[in-house]
Amino acid sequence: MDKLMSSAGFKLMSFGFKFRDIFKPRKNVLEDAGIKPGFHVLDFGCGPGGYIMPLAKMIGDSGKIYALDINPQAIQSVRVLALKNGVTNVETTTSDGATGLPDASLDAVLLYDVLHHLNKPGDVLEELHRVLKPEGFLSMSDHHLTEEEIISRMTGSGHYKLLRKGKKVYNFSKVG
Repeated sequence: MDKLMSSAGFKLMSFGFKFRDIFKPRKNVLEDAGIKPGFHVLDFGCGPGGYIMPLAKMIGDSGKIYALDINPQAIQSVRVLALKNGVTNVETTTSDGATGLPDASLDAVLLYDVLHHLNKPGDVLEELHRVLKPEGFLSMSDHHLTEEEIISRMTGSGHYKLLRKGKKVYNFSKVG
């Protein structure tokens, strides 16, 4: 991903996301993606954790959330959020790409508003392919990219094919 955001920039972004989430709840995005109870999900580029609480409710106690971000402030924000809300099935990782997760261990990966930031998108998409179960899916959106750019970047890697286009997200399944 690009260089780290300043502390003030992160706080401003976090405030903006809280405002956004009032009018456009993250729960709606997750429902559109098809998140189910018991899923093991990676929120790649989790930021301040806007998806964490609605995701925790959707997957329940039998599910697991992995939150990954390059920014230590984001990871700290997710940890505080989980602790404050008694959510115990969240694991955090500070990284710009490597997940540290076992092969074929995830039902879904969330890649929301991150693709345009990646320095090495091919490496990241390969890593996400590795950790997805054969029947898993990668759910993505990026308001900085057109629909054409999203689909061509995702399918151009040779690792994914478009599974379905929802109202708010594009879901891609693994190839191979």
